[in-house]
Amino acid sequence: MLEQLDKDYVLQTYARNYVNFKKGINATLFDENNKDYIDFTSGIGVVSVGHGNKEVADAIYKQVSNITHISNLYAIEPQAKLGEKIAKLSGMDVATFFANSGAEANEGAIKLARKYGETKFENKRYKVITLEHSFHGRTITTVKATGQSSMHSPNFSPYPDGFSYDNKIEDIYKSIDEETVAVMIELVQGEGGVQPFDKEEIQKLAKYLKQKDILLIIDEVQTGAYRTGEFLATNLYEIEPDIITMAKGLGGGVPIGAVVTTHKDLFTYGDHGSTFGGNYLSTAASLKVLEILDNYKDSGKLDETIIYFQNRLNKVYEANKEIFTGSVGLGLMRGLRVKDADTLTEIIKASLNEGLLILKAGKNTLRMLPVLTISKEEIDEGFKRLENALSKIK
Repeated sequence: MLEQLDKDYVLQTYARNYVNFKKGINATLFDENNKDYIDFTSGIGVVSVGHGNKEVADAIYKQVSNITHISNLYAIEPQAKLGEKIAKLSGMDVATFFANSGAEANEGAIKLARKYGETKFENKRYKVITLEHSFHGRTITTVKATGQSSMHSPNFSPYPDGFSYDNKIEDIYKSIDEETVAVMIELVQGEGGVQPFDKEEIQKLAKYLKQKDILLIIDEVQTGAYRTGEFLATNLYEIEPDIITMAKGLGGGVPIGAVVTTHKDLFTYGDHGSTFGGNYLSTAASLKVLEILDNYKDSGKLDETIIYFQNRLNKVYEANKEIFTGSVGLGLMRGLRVKDADTLTEIIKASLNEGLLILKAGKNTLRMLPVLTISKEEIDEGFKRLENALSKIK
């Protein structure tokens, strides 16, 4: 019934698995037949504090019982408080524009950079350098900013100009010209294979760009909100970018995006906007999510969970080197390189049959983005099911 409804009335842009989930408790989901699944995906890094989180549900209920939305023509108290919370947790002097998604946040960052290039220099600067294997969104502009040729289908051309792609961080230096306004990168390439960059290499680049008055935009749509173990991967790398974008785990499942910038006065009235962005619902939910995660980090439990997950992952890797060629990632953003794409597809399918939700990244990476509050028992059960899936395909 669900499959037919979906195929009849929903545009078919996803190759879906037709599992009808009805309930979730932390990192465990239940379908219509009450079969349980361990969730190593958290909705692709979104459900940061778990399914069915009562604290978040109560905060949402309390907010929507009063005001859900009123538009940005008026001041929104939870939005202002969330901006303050992000600034404090980032440790930077920043202000935030709130949107509804990661792609919108990256669009906002590109617009901010373009204004910087128009107003700060005698000759206009507008070019943005990104990296191959990056992913920055699905809108016309952010898909062009994405450094994957497979994403640049002629079906949607022409694309905006002003974007170029380098293969490595070290290549960026020679690509910069007099029209370059910004460099936009992920510190861990999520969709590109869960690949972290070297800390010293990033710090060197950040220092160079600062000297050249070129903006550094860090896309933290997937890495932000404690996914790598710190509030921002930026904090982990000990840099201070000009612009940071966030989304995914920031709202715990409620859509929200954020453009966080040290250039607090660059946008002025009318430069940018969003009808839904930063409304009462999304910002009230996000405030509760960050409160939970901040406390979880301070208690030491997040670091314990990261270490426990990584140790269990390493055991699976060491025991299956005929299938896996490497282990990558940071925090609770992990991946196992698989020997070939066909085997990766088999693992994901077999895992679902065993009751484990797991992801792919790039062409050959088995990706894991578990709920940040996942319990040790759920971790153990998840890896047990992964091991069962691996035994079925050997």
